[in-house]
Amino acid sequence: MIRSWHLGDDRQSLVLASFDDRLPEAVYWGPALPTGENLETLSAAALADVTGGMVDRNAGLSLCPEASESFPGQTGLTARNASGTPLMPSFRFESEAASEHGLTLVFADKGLDLSLVFDLVLTPETSLLKLQTRLESADEITVYWLAAPVLPVPAHTGEMIEFSGRWCAEFLTRRLPFAPGSRVRDNRTGRTDHAHFPGLVICNAGTSNTAGEAFAFHYGWSGGHKMVAEELADGRRQVQFGHATASLASGRHFVSAPLYATYSATGFNGAAVRFQRHVRDHVVQGARTPRPVHYNCWEAVYFKHDLDELKAIASQAADLGAERFVLDDGWFGRRDDDTSSLGDWVIDKRKYPDGLTPLIDHIKALGMEFGIWFEPEMVNEDSDLCRAHPDWVLGHADQIRGRQQLVLDMSNQEVRDYLYAHIADVLKNNDIGYIKWDHNRILPVVDAEQAEGFYELVDRLRSDFPAVEIESCSSGGGRIDFGVLERTHRVWLSDSNDALERQRIQHDAALFLPASVTGSHVGPRHCHTSGRTLDIRLRAWTAAQRHMGFEMDPRELTEAEAETLRNVTSWWKANRSWMMQADILRLDSADPAVIAEQQLAGDGSRFVAFAALTRPSDQILPRPLRLTGLDPQGRYRLSLVNRDEAPRLSRGAPLLKHQDLEASGQYLMSHGLTLPWRFPETVWVVEGERL
Repeated sequence: MIRSWHLGDDRQSLVLASFDDRLPEAVYWGPALPTGENLETLSAAALADVTGGMVDRNAGLSLCPEASESFPGQTGLTARNASGTPLMPSFRFESEAASEHGLTLVFADKGLDLSLVFDLVLTPETSLLKLQTRLESADEITVYWLAAPVLPVPAHTGEMIEFSGRWCAEFLTRRLPFAPGSRVRDNRTGRTDHAHFPGLVICNAGTSNTAGEAFAFHYGWSGGHKMVAEELADGRRQVQFGHATASLASGRHFVSAPLYATYSATGFNGAAVRFQRHVRDHVVQGARTPRPVHYNCWEAVYFKHDLDELKAIASQAADLGAERFVLDDGWFGRRDDDTSSLGDWVIDKRKYPDGLTPLIDHIKALGMEFGIWFEPEMVNEDSDLCRAHPDWVLGHADQIRGRQQLVLDMSNQEVRDYLYAHIADVLKNNDIGYIKWDHNRILPVVDAEQAEGFYELVDRLRSDFPAVEIESCSSGGGRIDFGVLERTHRVWLSDSNDALERQRIQHDAALFLPASVTGSHVGPRHCHTSGRTLDIRLRAWTAAQRHMGFEMDPRELTEAEAETLRNVTSWWKANRSWMMQADILRLDSADPAVIAEQQLAGDGSRFVAFAALTRPSDQILPRPLRLTGLDPQGRYRLSLVNRDEAPRLSRGAPLLKHQDLEASGQYLMSHGLTLPWRFPETVWVVEGERL
């Protein structure tokens, strides 16, 4: 007996089959199948042969591969009963329920009183599979591993792209061969983490940004994840995502985070656009429009808060075009450095004898919104909170400190109530429209309840202060995932304001993140994290590729630099209404020294291309830059926005250097743009409009 189900649209199809009422297997995942395809025939056709050296029936590579089936690879569930005996359930079909865009499948092991539920949705506008696994038990059990619904990847794919990184170098990509055995990433830091963005892309050697097949995954969870990409001895391949294995739990109800997945026939961009649109239009809720230009004072003053100085900085930031002023770390307790006062969320009367009102009034008079920094989940030993409640600290007393701070136990309701009361008091008594929510160290104990407690606190604050936007910052990009983005409006992509580093980080993050939620700031002339000195034009145009802001002391700017920044900021404001809704398309450059992207309006009527030369090219002249996503038969007018930045060594007369170009979409995508020669560490900006 075969039961079959189909989730599909005009971009992809996922076909599931249950054989003899066993757990369902994905027997097809790929390009959209034609209407009327016989699913039972496809399911039967997917059954593989059996030969020597094998068991007599292949264990199903199901949505939760079972140990009871003698599955030879990573199983989807590892659990024990109250007495410690391993559970080996054998689930059978119980029921199904269909919705407009998805279905819920229920399977049960009646002997063990266990139910396994799969919630499966294909999002209608963005064509993402959103998949979750639920486990229900009549008795209390301990679960060590529960995978989100497990998907196979086809044998003709040969490579995977995984994500690693570090502080100030987030979203590093590694392209690896798919080989027999397991590739396992088990993030035990207790947060999403710089080194463990929960994403994966399966592809072929020939897959590029604009062509080829890609199967892309993201696990929407903020508490640390495990990923398994495995090739079995029989050649089948599976991808599993779930909570980090250290996050074991006891109880009767268990649920994975959502696994988002999609198939693209048009390269990495095909998948990236779906993730970007889903985050922008469906995950993030209530973001301010138009997106305001930020100013953050951290790299200008650090902990040295002086009211008159901050007012002067705010005035200059407003003159440059800033629309939101964010007061960073140092305003509370006795916070003169990073050794004290975390947890004491009371305004420092030494620095602000009349509270924050005089500063806020000044900022509001300049036409800017006021924002403020918190790090609620952390505590310093030198704090009133830690002295009063050492029992609220997560982990044992002699643990290694991180950034000279400890972590509060967010599973404790008293802790959450304390934090809510103090944050709410600051919000109620001050005109605050924005919170930068930081998280500056890994956890001493990996526990899913820590992330769940964080979610509960943020949800409570969002409910009571719906007009306040929240940014997720965790020493930069240490907590970026769809789980945190359901509760916030923006992410701080990296603590690095080095524009060259930012070019690469932004480029790779665009595989999942839209511009509207990705903060990017113009840093100081001399970068505080890399030590490099970079031109204001590179810094400004790099920030203008995402949600733009400034994070330097504006008093360091020369008048020429200030004028450049004003001009780029004005350009960004004039274009943000469509750019913050645009698709970011990564461009395949023939020159590896160039990082290039094209931001294309949803209706295809206009675009802007950014091409950054990050180092000297190996050849003398720029190679043509091929665009993407255009109508081959359409005609476009292109203008080089910053043609006045061409250096004197650009002695020739390429057309765009002197006048606009009109050409077909076919020409622009096949031959590409011939840009003027330029020095390294510069960016060309090209605007395009369909005629």
